[in-house]
Amino acid sequence: MPAIPVAPRRAFAMTAVLVLLALAGCGYGSRAKESAGADIAAGARKTDGLDAVRIGHFGNLTHGTALVGKQKGFFQKELGATEARYAVFNAGPSAIEALNSGSVDIAWIGPSPAVNGWAKSQGRNLRIIGGSASGGVKLVVNPDRVKSLEDVEGKRIATPQFGNTQDVAFLNWAAEQGWTVDAQSGKGDVTVVRSDNKVTPDAFAAGSVDGAWVPEPTASKLVAEGGKVLLDEASLWPDEQFVITNLVVRQEFLEKHPKAVEAVLEASVSTNRWINEHPDEAKAAANEQLAADSGKALPAGVLDPAWKSIRFTDDPLAATLGAQAEHAVNAGLLERPDLNGIYDLKPLNKVLAAEGAPAVDDAGLGAN
Repeated sequence: MPAIPVAPRRAFAMTAVLVLLALAGCGYGSRAKESAGADIAAGARKTDGLDAVRIGHFGNLTHGTALVGKQKGFFQKELGATEARYAVFNAGPSAIEALNSGSVDIAWIGPSPAVNGWAKSQGRNLRIIGGSASGGVKLVVNPDRVKSLEDVEGKRIATPQFGNTQDVAFLNWAAEQGWTVDAQSGKGDVTVVRSDNKVTPDAFAAGSVDGAWVPEPTASKLVAEGGKVLLDEASLWPDEQFVITNLVVRQEFLEKHPKAVEAVLEASVSTNRWINEHPDEAKAAANEQLAADSGKALPAGVLDPAWKSIRFTDDPLAATLGAQAEHAVNAGLLERPDLNGIYDLKPLNKVLAAEGAPAVDDAGLGAN
C-alpha cells in the first residue's frame, strides 16, 4: 500500500510507541499462565540435551498453530523426552519481556511486538523464524449508524490499543480515505477509541462506539451482537494475505540449540498442515485448548465465522511486516526501524525442503 503523508512526528513518539506497539490486539494483562503439554512417550530421547523448551503463546484464535499443536501433542512428539512447557500470555509486553529475560525460548507473537522486540534490543535478541497466521481482522459497525465505508467519517471507531497492529492499520486506512486523524489523541475526521478487546463488545452494545477495527474472535462477537462486517482487512492486501502472527525465538537459544528449534518448526509445519487438512477437527481442538487455558470455550456462533476468516500458513509473509512497520512510521507512531536481519528462515526452509514444500521468502530482511 502506498505511503501516506502525515503530520510531523512528536519527539516522544519513539519511546512511547515502542512500548505500546508491543500490544498486538491479542488480549491484555501482564502474567503468563504456565502449563505442561502432552505426555512424553516412553523411550523418547531428549532433543539437544534439554530438559524442556519453554514455549509462549496467547489464548487467541490467531495463535491457532500453538493452540492446536499443544492440544494434539505435535510439539511434544517432535521434542521427544524434552518437555514442551507452555506459558500463555495476555499481552505483548509480557511476552517480549519473557523472551528478553530468557524465561521463554520460543513464542508466537504479532507483528508489532516482533518489531518492538527487535527495535528495543537493537536487533540482538529475537528473530522471526516462521509464519503462523494471516487475516482475521475486520471493521465491524452498527448497521443503523454506518451503512457504507463513507459513513465511517465522523464516527467513533474502536481499536484494541494505542499503536497496536490494528490501530496502525485503521489509521493507515483512514488516511487513504483522505481523512485526518491525530494519531496520539485519536481525534479528527474519525474518532479512534482505544478500547481493550475484552470491553469493546460492551461498549459496542451500549452505543458508545459506532464500530471497531478488531481481530478475531472480537469481530465475530460484535457480529453476534448485531454488528455488520463492513470491511475485511484481508481485502486491502495483495492475495488477501497479511501477517497477524509470527513464530519468534531468542537468538541465543537459536545459536545454542538449533535441533530444538528445528523440532519446534517441524511441529509447527505439521500442525499447520493438519489444520488445513482437518479444519473442523482443528477448530474444535483450538477451542478445547482455549477452554483449558482460560476456562471458557467460544460459542459456535462466534467460533465458526472467526475460525473461517483466519488462514494458517508457514510463510511469515515478510513483505507485509515491512509494510505494517511503514504504516506505523507514516502515522507518526514510530521512527523508521532497521529491520534488516529480523528474519532467519534457514531452519524453516530446511524443514520445508524435507517435506517437499517450497521455500518461503524473507523479503530481503533475512540474517546473513
